Amino acid sequence: MQKITPCLWFDGRAEEAAEFYTSIFKDSKVGKIARYGEAGPGAPGTVMTVNFQIAGEEFMGLNGGPQFQFSPAVSFVVHCKNQRQVDHYWDRLIEGGAPSQCGWLTDKFGVSWQIVPNALPKMLKAKDPEKARRVMAAMLPMVKLDVKTLKDAYKGKGAGEQGQDGEAGTRSKRGKGTKADKRAKADKRSKRDEA
Repeated sequence: MQKITPCLWFDGRAEEAAEFYTSIFKDSKVGKIARYGEAGPGAPGTVMTVNFQIAGEEFMGLNGGPQFQFSPAVSFVVHCKNQRQVDHYWDRLIEGGAPSQCGWLTDKFGVSWQIVPNALPKMLKAKDPEKARRVMAAMLPMVKLDVKTLKDAYKGKGAGEQGQDGEAGTRSKRGKGTKADKRAKADKRSKRDEA
């Protein structure tokens, strides 16, 4: 038995939530269900607690009533090997829920999740601060995380690469101006010659 088991407080939907979560993750199952008796406080015979496993981890669902609600202040992080897993867990968990930002979503029960590719923390911890900055800048506007875009940012690929001042750069890596820059300079030279 694991030493710490998350207990999720629901308003009558603990069993439904357990069935939903265990249908998404491998190595998951619904366990023992305890029901309220005559002593209450729930109606006799209704579900009080549900024990279940998600990806081998123990959870408990408690039907405690409407007094408390979930908040994004607490979330569960799903570590994903690749974009396929990101897409799978995102698409399933968001059913009936709502997207947030930077890989966060809220499911239909109000529980918050972070769907994170394994490559992201490594890139954000890069020894080169410029690489980490580019990855962070690419991630912040995202809703569901895109692994390829994050990796491209890490490698310095992509149009509109941002410079140190945070503004979109208009020069190539070699420091040469764009075609528009060159045309502008040529126009200035032409005007000076005419003068």
